[in-house]
Amino acid sequence: MPFGFPGFTGATRRLVFVNLAAYFFLLILGFASAATALQVAAGCSLIPQLFLHGALWQPLTYSFVHIGLVQTLLELLSLWFLAGFLEGYRSSSWVTGLYAASVLGTAVSGAVIWELADMFGRSSPVQIYGCMGGIFGLLIAIGVLYGETEFMMMFLINIKAKYLAIIYALIAFAMLFSQSWIYAFAQLGGALAGLLFLRYAPSKGVSIGASEWVYGLRNRYYRWKRRRAGRKFEVYMRKQGRDIRLDSRGRQIDDVDPNDKSRWN
Repeated sequence: MPFGFPGFTGATRRLVFVNLAAYFFLLILGFASAATALQVAAGCSLIPQLFLHGALWQPLTYSFVHIGLVQTLLELLSLWFLAGFLEGYRSSSWVTGLYAASVLGTAVSGAVIWELADMFGRSSPVQIYGCMGGIFGLLIAIGVLYGETEFMMMFLINIKAKYLAIIYALIAFAMLFSQSWIYAFAQLGGALAGLLFLRYAPSKGVSIGASEWVYGLRNRYYRWKRRRAGRKFEVYMRKQGRDIRLDSRGRQIDDVDPNDKSRWN
């Protein structure tokens, strides 16, 4: 595809603006009080030992902590490009759900691996921040769903999306053998969460899928009540000397072929 950024609407615009606002908030706070800014950044970042001891908000806030102009610029441009590309094919709610699942998967994986390392005496202080875990999940989704699409890598060469995702995964895997191994494991967890979202999440988005599931559960409950009432009525009529059968909608089916299942839910 030619070099250029996709549309900047819907979930893409919201995600970029929220992250951009969080960056400028910490930047302005740092000018007012550097110590306070550091405390806020540390409190909102994912620090596994604090999260496992009650800082339950950190998996929801760490991705909004951005430190450094160049790193933040690269993250937000990547978020714009990948989320905008996906939003051209999927709904805004679906893209938001994928990003959120990848961010939470990154946080859970980081906390789990830190706890396991601490059990074996190999843990070290770690502070996870930034939205690269969510971006990794978006990249994996593009590699799986639209792997043959070509992008410009480093503005120089064309590369298919599936190979780009593989290269990034190999880089994260190689980082497992460096001092940043906990951070690398967390990012791979975000990619895995993105894959699980692709496999199990509703195609219309989590919110729509959840509402459909709730309404389906309610309808199944009402159908069960109708069948139960029908069985009670059949028992009552047999006591009155009449043998009748009712379908799930309460309609009499004595005059219908008993082998015909078309009228039954």
